[in-house]
Amino acid sequence: MTRYILRRLIAMPFLVLGIVTLAFLLTSVTKGDPLTAIVSDRQLNNPEVVAAAKAKWGLDRSLPERYAIYVGNLLTGDMGTSFITRRPVAQDVLYRLPATMELVIAAMAVGATIGISLGVLAAYFRNTVIDHVARLFALFGSSIPVFWLGLALLYVFSVQWGVLPGPGRLDARATPPPMVTGFMTIDTLLAGDFRLFLDAVWHLILPAFVLGWAVAGTISRLVRANMLEVLSREFILTARAKGAGEFRVVIRHALRNTMVPTLTVIGYSFAYLLTGAVLTETIFSWPGMGSYAVDAARGLDFPAIIGVTIVGGVVFLVTNLLTDIAYVVANPRVRLG
Repeated sequence: MTRYILRRLIAMPFLVLGIVTLAFLLTSVTKGDPLTAIVSDRQLNNPEVVAAAKAKWGLDRSLPERYAIYVGNLLTGDMGTSFITRRPVAQDVLYRLPATMELVIAAMAVGATIGISLGVLAAYFRNTVIDHVARLFALFGSSIPVFWLGLALLYVFSVQWGVLPGPGRLDARATPPPMVTGFMTIDTLLAGDFRLFLDAVWHLILPAFVLGWAVAGTISRLVRANMLEVLSREFILTARAKGAGEFRVVIRHALRNTMVPTLTVIGYSFAYLLTGAVLTETIFSWPGMGSYAVDAARGLDFPAIIGVTIVGGVVFLVTNLLTDIAYVVANPRVRLG
């Protein structure tokens, strides 16, 4: 296992380089003109201003030159400067990534807990009311659009009933704590403000549920299908014949043998949500990577687009590695293979 992890870690920089190359080439061949994000509309017809802007941002160089310069800068941690914010892309990413990480971790906790619980119940109580309700929940979670669900929950719980707060990470009148980790829930605790911590948690509930519901539906169906297969195997009958309790049989013997495919879905869902939470972040005014990517795409902010792509690629690679390691923890027989 150690050699396997070392091989994956050694191969990771080369995979990241491939991601950087593809992202750089795709942004270079696009029909959009990045000068529209740099120079005002009135100055686009001024040749001197356009030439100066190209020279400043390196757009007057050839594609191989720009690529070599970018890769060289990337090795030092420099992702370039955003055309829109005029700040280093790495700085923007470090500011926004924790917000998305906090949201996605909460969403995955909600999705995995609900999905696994409903999947186990649906399989154990097969073809009963509990099974039908769980399958209906999974169907709704997979089919209802995120933007519709987010707006509906905001209207009901925030506008009509007023039991949960509206968009944002904190109340608009609250003073944010000093940024230490970027996780609002952690930073409020580090600042010793428990009331602000509760405010951050309340603001996290709705977007985490909206983002986690679709994942819960997928996990629920997968767990149910695998549990039905495992519960009919001989070792389950043997465990029951030896007098093992139903809870031990279902959780320790059956569920553990279904966790390998479930961990795959959880791992890739986490990586996908980290870069794909665009609609949820937009609806709930969440200042994360998704909204940053949308703003970069609208403004043809090529350095920001490439930076977001690199971060997303690295997240997928790391998540894939951690998922493979989790296989061994969940099912030791994988180590023998």
